Amino acid sequence: MSTPKSVIESARKQGAKMVDVKFVDTFGTWQHFSVPMGELTEEVFAEGFGFDGSSIRGWKSIEASDMLAMPDPATAFIDPFMAVPTLSLTCTIAETGTKEAYNRDPRGIAQRGEKYLQSTKIADTAVFGPEAEFFIFDNVQFDSKSNGTFYSVDSEEAVWNTGRDEMPNLGYKIRHKEGYFPVAPNDTQQDIRTEMCLIMESLGIKIERQHHEVATAGQAEIDFRFDTLVKTADNMMLYKYVIKNVARKHGKTVTFMPKPLFGDNGSGMHTHQSLWSKGKPLFAGKEYAGLSQMALYYIGGILKHAKALCAICNPTTNSYKRLVPGYEAPVNLAYSARNRSAAIRIPTFSESPKAKRIEYRPPDPAANPYLCYTALLMAGLDGVINKIEPGEPLDKNIYELPPEELKKVPNVPSSLGEALDHLEKDHAFLLKGDVFTKDFIEMWISHKKKEHDALRLRPHPYEFFLYYDV
Repeated sequence: MSTPKSVIESARKQGAKMVDVKFVDTFGTWQHFSVPMGELTEEVFAEGFGFDGSSIRGWKSIEASDMLAMPDPATAFIDPFMAVPTLSLTCTIAETGTKEAYNRDPRGIAQRGEKYLQSTKIADTAVFGPEAEFFIFDNVQFDSKSNGTFYSVDSEEAVWNTGRDEMPNLGYKIRHKEGYFPVAPNDTQQDIRTEMCLIMESLGIKIERQHHEVATAGQAEIDFRFDTLVKTADNMMLYKYVIKNVARKHGKTVTFMPKPLFGDNGSGMHTHQSLWSKGKPLFAGKEYAGLSQMALYYIGGILKHAKALCAICNPTTNSYKRLVPGYEAPVNLAYSARNRSAAIRIPTFSESPKAKRIEYRPPDPAANPYLCYTALLMAGLDGVINKIEPGEPLDKNIYELPPEELKKVPNVPSSLGEALDHLEKDHAFLLKGDVFTKDFIEMWISHKKKEHDALRLRPHPYEFFLYYDV
């Protein structure tokens, strides 16, 4: 177990000259500032680093902006992307004076979620395992002005480049929806994904596999080992940091945007989850698909609150361009063993009780992982506490159901605005144990409605194609 003393000693042995103080903002971006190594003392871990929080999106106003970044020694690593040896520490944010956790800090919300779980006596540990997808592009350009807007992405392996003059063009391009799993020379990114994996492993993230994903143009997935809620969210932030910086080193760019391409698959973040107590799994049993009754109630809670959850787990306007039928997107709010067209799947690769879990498929990697995983936990716990039945499983191919049957299956919201409307009406489950606060929910809805309106107010290029000559 890392302690302030052991972190300082280890950093000095590795020649660290600077300390990079990292924390996550409301909407899931890592922020940082740096101090010389001499400023890091054992006392700082208890006293925190002071900083101005007024410029962080969704945080303090300027007249009450002083905040404290409280370093967590368990998050220490030597940053592999900095020229000068630099110790990195992830922080939770606290108020000055009282040192109470700041109610809008996502990492603090996740920590309160874990404490709330323990207070219920239902379990002592929530385990999460995300599968985040992303695109590795060679070029991206975009602009938005009052008189015009555009975007353009490109990749050497994209199907639209079969006719490009590449001197020579060798023709090994990946057709739409055929990126799962061709070998080289079609898959051009094996080595870069491997480099990402090896750096993450050197930083303590246990990698399980990497591969090209379904879409053309460099869609990829790297999976890492499950862990506790806060630790998994910490790992997801480090995961994004490593992937983006390795790509930049190779002159490429990565996006976790859910739907950057029209006509091909988007990027999801299927999220595996289970509850444990005293080292024993609680989701294994003799009910449907080998689940326990607790697991079924947990599913019931998630399905009940799924539309509100989308406002947190699918928090961008672009998220709802992925959540449409026909691109493997889990738009149908049902559960099933093996069936990947349902929002909740029960994986059946292993019969071990320790492997028994549920996989919630709607989330995407634009979500702030601390908020996403905590909201899912709170919905699941609401199901367990109130014994919410999930209804009957849906083991048929949803996309082949006759219309009269399909009408009975509820869907995820069709837009961010609709999801926010559901969150406005259905968020009491998030407030239990003061995990999320009313203040946070109101701030989140307000900011996200502005994003929704910003897109709604702007003319779209395709509208010119449809309507210019009316």
